[in-house]
Amino acid sequence: MRDLLSDIEAGGTTDPVERARTLSRRELPKRFYKEVGIVRQEDGLHAVHLDGRTVKTTGRNLLALAEEEIARRIAAEWAAQGKEIDPATMPLTRIANAAIDAVPARAGEVADDVTAYVGNDLLFYRADSPQTLIERQNAAWGPVIGWAEARFGGRFVLAEGVMPVRQDAALLARIRQALSPLAPLPLAALHVATTLSGSALLALALMEGEMTADAAWGAAFIDEDWNIEQWGQDPEAAALRASRRRDFSAAAVILDVCAGRAAG
Repeated sequence: MRDLLSDIEAGGTTDPVERARTLSRRELPKRFYKEVGIVRQEDGLHAVHLDGRTVKTTGRNLLALAEEEIARRIAAEWAAQGKEIDPATMPLTRIANAAIDAVPARAGEVADDVTAYVGNDLLFYRADSPQTLIERQNAAWGPVIGWAEARFGGRFVLAEGVMPVRQDAALLARIRQALSPLAPLPLAALHVATTLSGSALLALALMEGEMTADAAWGAAFIDEDWNIEQWGQDPEAAALRASRRRDFSAAAVILDVCAGRAAG
């Protein structure tokens, strides 16, 4: 699967570590503005303004959104910048850029990618030992699978270990159909939540209000957290995870606002 944010920010690289290194090597642009605001346009969209001028996306499109709350939060990201503009600290801006520049022409591809994740979802692959890890997986993942089976009308095949299992094609088709009506912004956010968590089912539960961002993120790292308990945490891996968590939280905010829920 191709990560839309990687495509836009780092020249198409899909490896998260390499993406982070690429961004860190870039010379950051200097802040060139003082005031940040949003302006409601005649078409109803809310455009981000810097010193009274509209902002363009990386694809040179107007940075304007139907959702006023998201536009205000994006404006806050721009206002929070210091002497330099650091895209790594602006996840809402980056997701909006993807939604405006890339998703409209590639909506089918994005929805297909999310569905492909369902076909090989993290939640299907269970440990056969130790018992503590098995119990944690069952407690965190079982309710999500149960919800998804009821929501989309089918049964998923689970496996122990890493050998791939084949899921019911009709069930996957129903999930794919459910993604078709999504507008570019929530579809982009869903895609981001899927790639960062490794689970489309967690992302779908997040989108439909079945899980909080904290619960979904914690469920995505059951295995990793268990390993950390046994062997300790690598500082570089911890820093990368924190960066990914920031992007995941931004995706969750977008999904909440687009669904009419109060965002954290």
